[in-house]
Amino acid sequence: MLLVHCTTGKTLHSRDTNVKTLPSLSASHCKHRIVQSRRVIIMASKLVQLQSKAVEASKFVAKNGTSYYKQLLQNNKHYIQDPPTADKCTLLANQLFYTRLASIPGRYEAFWKELDSVKNLWKTRKELKIEDAGIAALFGLECFAWFCAGEIIGRGFTITGYYV
Repeated sequence: MLLVHCTTGKTLHSRDTNVKTLPSLSASHCKHRIVQSRRVIIMASKLVQLQSKAVEASKFVAKNGTSYYKQLLQNNKHYIQDPPTADKCTLLANQLFYTRLASIPGRYEAFWKELDSVKNLWKTRKELKIEDAGIAALFGLECFAWFCAGEIIGRGFTITGYYV
């Protein structure tokens, strides 16, 4: 389809030999329709790409999925509880819970040890080398960059803000 601008007559997009003239509207309405048309076209092209990727993935899974699944189970059969009963699942869940609970004192000690090393570093900051300060600054910058990347991903890959 060929879209023609309603006031200037410029061609906006061509797909077929059909020509469609947008009705005569104010410039702001015309721009709004053009933006909407472009968004629809972009979304349609992304949908086609996504569909082709989904077809490829489903073909790959259909071809290789069962063999991968069987190989994974075979390689990890020593972890499989046989027979898988509810009592066995409850036992494993309790073991995991109490194992993690038992690791709290070790984590607590490691936290205070790290905190003491940071305090010591702060006390001796006058003797700090430029290299160490640079490494710490780069580490902080990297943490901030990963935070920003997570925010962008969480917003749906937009930099300017959330979709409302």
